[in-house]
Order: sequence, then structure tokens, then C-alpha cells
Amino acid sequence: MGETREEWKEPEVREDKTTETRQETGRKPDKKAYEECVEFGKEELLEFLRKGQYTRLRQVIQEWNDADIADYIEDMDEEEIVKIFRILPKDLAASVFSYLEIEVQQFVITSLSDKDAGNIIDNMMSDDAKELMEEMPANVVKRLIANTSPDTRKAINHLMRYPEDSAGSIMTVEYIDLKENQTVLEAIERIRKMGLDSETINICYVLDSQRTLVGTVALRYLLLSEADAVIGDMMHRNVVSLHTLMDQEEVARMFKKYEFTAMPVVDNEDRLVGIITVDDVVDILEEETTEDIEKMAAVMPSDKPYLKTTVFAAYKKRIPWLLLLMISATFTGSIITAFENALSRYVVLTAFIPMLMDTGGNAGGQASAIIIRGLSLDEIEFGDWLTVVWKEIRTAALCGMTLALCNFGRLLIFDHVSVPVAFVVCFTLLVAVVVAKVVGSTLPMLAKKIGMDPAVMASPFITTIVDAISLLIYFRVATVVLGL
Repeated sequence: MGETREEWKEPEVREDKTTETRQETGRKPDKKAYEECVEFGKEELLEFLRKGQYTRLRQVIQEWNDADIADYIEDMDEEEIVKIFRILPKDLAASVFSYLEIEVQQFVITSLSDKDAGNIIDNMMSDDAKELMEEMPANVVKRLIANTSPDTRKAINHLMRYPEDSAGSIMTVEYIDLKENQTVLEAIERIRKMGLDSETINICYVLDSQRTLVGTVALRYLLLSEADAVIGDMMHRNVVSLHTLMDQEEVARMFKKYEFTAMPVVDNEDRLVGIITVDDVVDILEEETTEDIEKMAAVMPSDKPYLKTTVFAAYKKRIPWLLLLMISATFTGSIITAFENALSRYVVLTAFIPMLMDTGGNAGGQASAIIIRGLSLDEIEFGDWLTVVWKEIRTAALCGMTLALCNFGRLLIFDHVSVPVAFVVCFTLLVAVVVAKVVGSTLPMLAKKIGMDPAVMASPFITTIVDAISLLIYFRVATVVLGL
């Protein structure tokens, strides 16, 4: 007969909120047991679960990395996932929970008892808990908050008051703070007391009596210094900090510039209110990159994975831009209609319209992609527009002449068109490439200048504009050269 939950005994593991410390403060792992455990997979876990062998399952699963546990159980049935969370120790459950997709988190947290849900939230880092609360219905948030500790409630409420996508909204309030007049011995004692509940202990932040950030000190210096040395004498005073209202994209750029693993966040009075760690920056980069890619493809950004997005949700994200681009593309049709009589005299010109439009669109898309990347990395500013345009004109001239010469030979040798027609097509090609490069480089910079996301001015939008301009140039050149 299977074992029951009443037979479970709490493992001898000190509770904390971080995977790193949970693994380091637990019982000494048995190498043979570990080698045996890693051979088990999801099917073995399910077998233990179905047979009610909960103690054995718990022993096996504790030997795995938290992220791997999350990967294993995420594909299980909802009922089985909830059972797993009821089996896991509180600290391990909270750590695994933070790796799950938000939809799975919502289901798990609402399926557990109020006490179990409160325990998970209490053992999560404050920034992860706050992110979860933002995705939950208000009535559920109210119930969950009521079952957490006062410190957790205070931390979550503190983070939720900051604007979305700001440094204050993504920071965590679990950090080690020290005083200038403390000794190294006193500092180490404080780290021992608070370290398990902190996001990181590698860097400690030194505050004055007003909680103003005045310096930092690395843990390694504390370990290597004399016990009676004073923190104020050894701390690093030139502190690079983030402001609570700084945009998360700027936060990511600051991390890239200084190559820190954690950075402090201060308010208007330079008082320390939290820290941001590099794992949060990885999430920011993924989120911002995904958003830019979607905007560049003329899709409204979505925060759900593709396979978990419903057809109707995908429709709502895509149709607005498609309608706008369709309406704007009617100008292209109007231009062709306006020159319909001329085309009837030189029907051969019609055959080259797709090639001219595609080449111009591709050239504009190349330029816009490069400029958008430069703007996002702060390599380009609006003040550089003259330099950028001049460079793109020269680049476009070289590209356009190469394309025009190759196309001229192809038209004469393979398509057997007349020299005047070949000239019209190739000259239009050259001018279209130059215009496309200029449009593709200037529109993203203009968008950023007026406060829009430069990614909006990407291939679909630029292609529509360039198509219309290319056709106008084509027919004007044809009118002059061929006498239409």
C-alpha cells in the first residue's frame, strides 16, 4: 500500500529563498543516491505518484536542479503538478515555482490551500512574487496577500507602486545593508543572520543614518580583512546606481556597460530601496527583444508563448497592422491606375514592377534593421542623422549601381528588351535603392525623436512607403525616356 502524506518528515534543510543557498545548506548529498536519482525521468516520477510512493518521489526529486524539476513537471497534468507541489518542501516548492510559466503558476497557486499558497509566496523573492500578483485577478491577489507574512506583504506592496517596466518594478528588496561604523566582524555576523533570505551576498551596500547609499563592499574583502577593521575605511565609495523610475531597457544597458552582476536602486534622495540582479536583466533582454521583433513584423506585442496563444488572440494582435498596411497599400494601386494608359503602350514595363518594389523594400528593410539596432544600443542618436543619411546614400549608390549593372545585362541578354526600356528599369532601380535606404534610416530616428518605438518603423511600414515612391519614380522616368 502507498505511503500517505502523514508519514512525511521535513528534510533537514535550512529554509531560504534562493536555490544556491538551499543546495549549499542542506544535508550532505550521498553520491551513490544522487547517481541513482539522476537516472529517473518524468515517467518514473509519474509512476511514484500513481503508486502513492511519495517519500521515494520526494527523495529523488530533491536531488535535481530546480529548473530541471520545473521542466519535468510543466508537461504533467494539472492534478499531478499540484500533487508534486504538495510533496515538495516549502523552500524547494517556492524555488521550483519561480521557474514555471505564468499560466502554470496561476493554476498551481489557486489550486493549493491558502496556507500552502502563502508559504510559497513567503519563500519567493519579492520581485518574483510581485510579478505573479500582477498577473492574478484582484480577488485572488487579495486572498493570497492575506495569507502571507507582514514582511512579504510590505515588500510586494512596495514594488507594485512603481510604474510598469521601471527599475523599481523589477527590483528586489532582499539585500544585505551595512553601516559605515560597523566592524568586519559585525558585518559578517549580519550576513550570517540575513544572508539566506537575500538575493545575493556577494556585494553588501553601505548606508548612512538616513539610509543614503554611500558605498559598497564585496564579501571577499570582508573575509580577507581583519575582524576589527571598520567598513567605512574599506568600502568602495564611487557607487554606480539605478533610479527607481529608470526604464528597464536603460537598466539592461547599464548592466552591459559596467558588467555588474547586481546593481543598487535608489530613490530621489539617493536612499537605497532595492537591488536588481543579472538574472532579472536576462528576462528584460528577452522581453524587449521579443517585443521589438514583433513590432518589426507588424504584430502587436504579446506576453504569452506562441503555442499558448489562442487563435482569436493571435488574430487581435495581427489584424490592426494588416488593416493599416492594406489601406496604405491602396496608394500603390492608385499610382498604377493613374498610369494605366501609359502601361498599355509599353506592357513590358508591367513585368518589372514586382522586382522594383521588392528590391526597394528589401533595401529599406536592411537600413531600418541596422538603424533600429543602433538606436536600441545607444550607438546612434538623433543628432547623428546627417552622418547616417550621408553614409546610407553612399552605401545605397554602390549597391544600386551594382544591381543596375547586373540587371541591365540580364535584360538585354535574357529578356531581349530594348535599350531604352532597360535603361528605365535600371535607372529606377538605382534611384529606388537610394530612396529606400534614406527612408529606412531616417524614419526610425524620427520615431525615437517623437517618443515612438523605432521598431514600429520596420520592414512592413517602410516597404509600403518605398513601394509607392518606387512606382512614382518608375513611371516618371518612363514618361521622360519613352515619351509616354
